[in-house]
Order: sequence, then structure tokens, then C-alpha cells
Amino acid sequence: MATDTANRVIVTLAGGVAEVRLNRPEKRNALDPAMFEALVAAGERLKTQPGLRAVVLSGEGPDFCAGLDFGSFQAMREGERLSAIAQLAPSDGPAKATGQRAAYVWAEVPVPVIAAIRGNALGGGLQIALGADIRIVTPDARLSVFEVAWGLIPDMTGTQLLPELVGRDVAKELTFTARIVNGEEAVRIGLATRADPDPIAAALTMAKEIAARSPHAVRAAKRLLDLAGRTDLASGFAAEQEEIRALIGSPNQVEAVTARFEKRDPSFDEV
Repeated sequence: MATDTANRVIVTLAGGVAEVRLNRPEKRNALDPAMFEALVAAGERLKTQPGLRAVVLSGEGPDFCAGLDFGSFQAMREGERLSAIAQLAPSDGPAKATGQRAAYVWAEVPVPVIAAIRGNALGGGLQIALGADIRIVTPDARLSVFEVAWGLIPDMTGTQLLPELVGRDVAKELTFTARIVNGEEAVRIGLATRADPDPIAAALTMAKEIAARSPHAVRAAKRLLDLAGRTDLASGFAAEQEEIRALIGSPNQVEAVTARFEKRDPSFDEV
């Protein structure tokens, strides 16, 4: 199945793995209003996609996403005060502005999301990648919290998510300087998970490994790990117990144990 979402984001689904590709390679997948809308629409669709096990998020062409397109900056230069990125829209989640939702919707997708990054992931492009659970980068990828170079701040959830990954001091250094780091440094400082010369192939391999696990266990694990550091320990420990009680003895948990004893591939019920 293939879907062309506003011709900006392409979504394909096979074997429980969704591939989501930003589709503006001639502009380095730069963010314009149509791209923001398409990213939100694709993420919202996948939040309720039956049979979904994992998502791979990447960009068509040599770049992941080079950030806002120059048209947006030109509009700011000419005095526009409120761009499409900052428009507010009804949302059940914490992200309300369009730009925030384009990044954070990937955190709200209930299955693991893996960003595969080649070339540039700058500014808003990097913030979209921060919404993923895992980031695989080429060693020579270029990542930057670039907003201050344009007289802006990272307002697509980056100020809240970045410190969780790299620590508050490194997040400040990256944000204040707008310096560009390559993929190898990104891994060293925690901005990326690991480096691979073919991040899309590596991400798909990982997604297929995840898709072979119990979907109930994987979704529960994502929910719990996303609570870490965002709630008090008592609440986090209580959530663990609630999730484990729901899993032990459930059909998919029994199937996982049985398949391992019988040395065969499991056959899980869908969520």
C-alpha cells in the first residue's frame, strides 16, 4: 500500500513496518506549510494504523531535512510575525503549534519510530528527528540546532526534548552556537543512537526485528520508557506494575514463551 500525502510525505506499509519519507528532495526536504501539514497528517494516521509494529522516518534524496525553506525566512525578513510553523490548532497532546505537532507526533505514535538520517538534519529537520525514538545517522551526516543563526530559537519541541538526550549543558552549547556536528560526534554526545553508512537499510533491519516481537510488549515498553524522567518514581514504578500485570499470561506473552521453547517464529495477535 502506498499513499502520497499532499505530495510532501510518502507513506508505505509492508509487514507491519511503515516507511515515511519526506518528499521534497530538490529543496533538501525543507519545511514549508505543505510539509508541516503532511507530516502531521502522516503521523496522525499512523497513530491508529491497524497492524503497525514500527516506523522508519527518512528523507528522499541525499538529505533528511535542511530545516525551514528560504521562503519562510524571506517572509520573516519582510515583516511576517506569525508563520505557519507557529499556528495553533486543536490537539489532545501537549504540542499545539503546527511545527511542534510535526515533530512530536512521532513521539505519540504508539510503536517505535526510527529516524534514518543522511546529509543535513538542520534546525526544524533535527527537531523532527528528535521526535523519533531512535536515530541512525551516516558518519558524515550534518546535524545542528541551527535556529539561533537565523535569530530564532528551536520551537518545535526541541528545547524540551534535546536536554533529555545530551544533557542540559550540551543542549545549551549546541543551541547557543548553532554549530554543526557530524554523525560520529552526534553519537558520542547522545544526539544520535548509532552511525551506519546506510542508515535506511539499518533502520529497516531494526524495524523488522522489532516487528517480530510481541506488539503488546513493545508498545508497553515505549509507554514506560517515555515516562522516565517525566514523572516521579512512585508513579513510574506503579506504571511498570500495571503494564506487567496486563502482559503476564496474556495470549501474546504465552505465545512468546511457547515459540521460544518450540524454537519457532511466534505468531502474535495484533493490538
